[in-house]
Amino acid sequence: MTALEQVKHIIEALQERKGQEIEVLRVEQLTTLTEYFVFCSATSTTQVKALADSVEFHMKNDHGLPVHHTEGFESAQWILLDFGAVVVHIFLPESRKFYNLENLWKDGAPVPFSELGLKEES
Repeated sequence: MTALEQVKHIIEALQERKGQEIEVLRVEQLTTLTEYFVFCSATSTTQVKALADSVEFHMKNDHGLPVHHTEGFESAQWILLDFGAVVVHIFLPESRKFYNLENLWKDGAPVPFSELGLKEES
């Protein structure tokens, strides 16, 4: 499975659990850590955990791709899921604003949902 296919499946799992403000950046030209970052916001710590659980469950059970590493389940203000080629960041809005990772990685190329064959949820 390509990294872009992984991104598509991750977004589908986030949308299933009503993730908000989902954005994708292609960062492979900027770092050797990963190819893509996926950013998502949630309305509560409960939803942050539910979104992370959904992504982890679907990637492992539907696509045979277990998460390599996770961070942040204890506080659930910001959960990171590392799938190697794709790193997922799920935030509470105030944490997302505080850390402002999209600005830190602003030289990354935004990936439109249309490139993934997906619709943006409103």
